[in-house]
Amino acid sequence: MRAVQPMRVALTGGITCGKSLVADAFAGHGAPVIDTDVIAHEITQPGSTALSRIVAEFGVEMLDAASALDRSKLRARVFEDPAARRSLEALLHPAIVAEMNRRAAAVQAPYVVLVIPLLVETGIEDEVDRVLVVDCPEDQQLRRLRARDGETETSARRILAAQATRKDRLAVADDVIDNSGTREATRNAVAALHLRYLELASHRAES
Repeated sequence: MRAVQPMRVALTGGITCGKSLVADAFAGHGAPVIDTDVIAHEITQPGSTALSRIVAEFGVEMLDAASALDRSKLRARVFEDPAARRSLEALLHPAIVAEMNRRAAAVQAPYVVLVIPLLVETGIEDEVDRVLVVDCPEDQQLRRLRARDGETETSARRILAAQATRKDRLAVADDVIDNSGTREATRNAVAALHLRYLELASHRAES
């Protein structure tokens, strides 16, 4: 009898909406979490093929003094230049998605949470079973971004404009967590969804 693969839940949301908080809360309930940002860091370590391709595309100025990727400099470059952002995505996303799928296939659990910040931008929402969007108003995103990263109002708005819109994310959502309130409220929402996902995964395994 063929083993049933875990239900794949894509966790996405705009920058500073609270994806890490939600992912950590799911992990606290024992759910496996695979974060594509973590994968992106791993595959761009010094000596990697991906880092060599980034340097070939964007220049050695993308490296720091230790010959590691200067992520803040690269981020500034791609947020200022849509063509550069598309080039970077074309370089990295296939390898990131392949590694994500490899890790997800090895999971033995009712469901797995895949943290995919650029889910809508990459158009891979059809490759998962459910889409969970962590949401908050744009003005709250801007305040959090400026407080967290020290961005100016102009740069913070440029970063938001480079991502999918709030409307686009909500349009593909099966589930939404409103993270505009307290952390406790968000954790309670995760607890409820954890039970819901266990139920859905059970029905899926029986069908």
